[in-house]
Amino acid sequence: MLTTSLHEDARLRPARLTPDIHRFVEAHRAHGHRHAALDPLGVSRPLDARGLSLQRFGLSPADALTPDGTPWLGARDARELDQRLKAAYCGPLALDASAVRDDARRAWLQAQMEAVPVPVPPGTGLLDRLIRVQAWEHHLARRFPHAKRFSLEGCEALLPLLDALLERAASHGVGEVFMGMPHRGRVNVLVNLLGLPAAEAMGYLDPQARDPEQHLDLVYHLGGRRRIATRHGEIGLTLAHNPSHLQSVYPVVAGMARASQARHGDRHAMAIVMHGDAAFAGQGVVMETLALTQKHGYSTGGLVHVIINNQLGFTEPNAMDAQAARYCTDVTRMVDAPVLRVNAEAPEQLLRAAQIALAYRAQFGADIVIDLIGYRRLGHSEHDVPALTSPGVYPLAELKPSVVEVHAAALVAAGIASEAELASHIAAGRAAAIEAFSGKAPSGSTPADPALRAAAAPSRAAWSRERLQAAVTAMTTLPAGFQLHPVIHTLVQKWSHAALDDASRVDWCFAENMAYASLLDAGTDVRVSGLDVRRGTFMHRQAVWHNQAATGPGTFTPLQQIDAGGARFDVVNSVLSEEAVLGFEYGYSVQDAGRGLTIWEAQFGDFVNGAQVYVDQYISAGEAKWGCRSALALLLPHGYEGVGPEHSNAFLGRFLQLCGGDNLRVACPSTSAQWFHLLRRQALDEQPKPLVAMTPKAVLYGESASHSTVGELLSGGFEPVLDDAECVDASRVTRVLVCSGKLYYDLHCARVAQGLADVAIVRLEQLYPFPQAGLRAVLQRYPQLRDLVWAQEETRNQGAWAFVRDDLAEACPPGVALREVSRAVTAAGAVSSQAVHHRQQQALVERALG
Repeated sequence: MLTTSLHEDARLRPARLTPDIHRFVEAHRAHGHRHAALDPLGVSRPLDARGLSLQRFGLSPADALTPDGTPWLGARDARELDQRLKAAYCGPLALDASAVRDDARRAWLQAQMEAVPVPVPPGTGLLDRLIRVQAWEHHLARRFPHAKRFSLEGCEALLPLLDALLERAASHGVGEVFMGMPHRGRVNVLVNLLGLPAAEAMGYLDPQARDPEQHLDLVYHLGGRRRIATRHGEIGLTLAHNPSHLQSVYPVVAGMARASQARHGDRHAMAIVMHGDAAFAGQGVVMETLALTQKHGYSTGGLVHVIINNQLGFTEPNAMDAQAARYCTDVTRMVDAPVLRVNAEAPEQLLRAAQIALAYRAQFGADIVIDLIGYRRLGHSEHDVPALTSPGVYPLAELKPSVVEVHAAALVAAGIASEAELASHIAAGRAAAIEAFSGKAPSGSTPADPALRAAAAPSRAAWSRERLQAAVTAMTTLPAGFQLHPVIHTLVQKWSHAALDDASRVDWCFAENMAYASLLDAGTDVRVSGLDVRRGTFMHRQAVWHNQAATGPGTFTPLQQIDAGGARFDVVNSVLSEEAVLGFEYGYSVQDAGRGLTIWEAQFGDFVNGAQVYVDQYISAGEAKWGCRSALALLLPHGYEGVGPEHSNAFLGRFLQLCGGDNLRVACPSTSAQWFHLLRRQALDEQPKPLVAMTPKAVLYGESASHSTVGELLSGGFEPVLDDAECVDASRVTRVLVCSGKLYYDLHCARVAQGLADVAIVRLEQLYPFPQAGLRAVLQRYPQLRDLVWAQEETRNQGAWAFVRDDLAEACPPGVALREVSRAVTAAGAVSSQAVHHRQQQALVERALG
């Protein structure tokens, strides 16, 4: 049981209380946390205690609680009730349920607070844990006084809180916990919870460290993985890596937990996310992720949030305000999350906070917050001079007894041991901890994190026409009473016809759906996420069909009809967000690396700008910094069509600037067969890498010349370079145009119209890694080549030219001149007038053809 009842009638309905007693009880339930002394430094003042006094409610100590004098909550009169309510709601552990609108949830929480807590295990176990946590900080300060480590001093209670949360998670049958956290205290957590050898951690801080080249990121950005023993069995623990963008890891961790749940069941995994108070209140990705994780396809069954609350943001005060009821946790009101506020100098309350939090999650599948209120003893970092900006706070912090001393005093008061005995115990514990931390680094290299190793690659066998026909049949066999929209009815007819003939030409919608079907058929999971991805911005996917009849099933998902032996197909429309969703899918892809295809599609390519942190810090650099493999595919609709700057440009050049060390795959497919093969390659590649695909918009989707035959889908593979299949006599060619994407079709049509036999058009379908050997081989087919022209429809400053220029020059045969044709440099990019666009496009094509 979580709690023990104070009295057999503890759940007596408040309606049986006298009216004044009832108001007294409800005032404590609603506002008790505002009267609690939660700030260890006493800077943030609670409300005046007289606001919850008996006199304030017209009561006297001897007043009865009920009309017939029946006790309630174990109290016989108002005086005893006052004591119990103050202990339940105004102590070092307080409940703020003001955001909880559901009566049943609020009553459940109140019952936990009003019940007798399970006693804290006797002895010095908690003290010993605090001693070790504190000793680590002191040891680092002595060894490396000038190193930046983001000390946990002032909030050492975080570690025993995490211990308690893991213990309770295991008791609820959770097998795996994913954690995210900011810098503060991370090194302590790595050493004292994740088991990172102390010598290895100190190597990152040591300016004389051996092999510093092995340190690919700062130690307070690193994560890790470990199996943790609990009384309820082992539990897996993963701490996600996190760059300096503090809250960015929140959706990443949520995505990792969701991926584990998708593979092992919803009860298997959960997420614990730690936050700094100022960043939690200030960064928009928090709100986005709170909203996102309430949605089907993104829910993790409730996250446990832990605020490492120092009431400061760098140097700016961020104090809680009991007078105005304003707190750093107020953003969670949008998801009705209750908040358990804990004074970090009352570590004996941590077990109870963890019990309530995990039981609430298990009961309601919802988020809950533990606001651990401490302070920063040393300022923002060890280089800081905190008294410069907080002269009223830091003298108090310097004089404050540590939590070890405070808890030891509580043990003395409880009669556990004498003051002298505990002083000796603390000294011995510190000495033992420091001796352990001073041990030599383990020999040999650190074993690779098993989470970072890619799983065995699925079968890469080509798909047969028989399997394609079977897939189309399964995908178009409707449940009884399901009425198709005319658009989908036409689509079904096209699919059924195409499956019968290898010569049938198929559009991008068919190619994409068949790529997923082939992967599912081979046992590979597929997940597609983003704005309107079920239908597709350009009605290009149609992954979910809606019943047009008033009765019968509401929707039908064709790809979920593939008999795939357990392979899973998820296609989920996200909230109207890019940042949180892309972070979520990155985390999902890392956890699922080598076992499935994870896709995020932007509504328009430039919308990825709102998620730039994940592109720069995670997707492009995560493997190099942390060893995190990801095969996440970013689908970014791209192409100038005269619809304005904001719906045209996926900023291809920006992604190419991030390329290096074989970190990404950047592609711009121009046919439906290439699209089919690119998606399959991304899922089946034995070396998973993120893919950035410049995908079509309306014009290219509708370009009939880009529609390949079924036979082209069922043979071959993705080709990084496409030679000119329309060139009749290569010996006559003196000019080769190299381009990507839909521009090819404008160039080809103009060449045909002008009857130019001396011009060939080569398509660069993959821009990174640059297919140097493939392009050279193609150019060798043209012995009379004199001019090599790179043509792009983007402006010169926003396309691929700056990146491909050197590679094209290297591929040029001797004596061949290299030129570039593009739109003129502008700050905004594409124009918003189709008339102007067409004039610009015609002029660009004419210059390219010469």
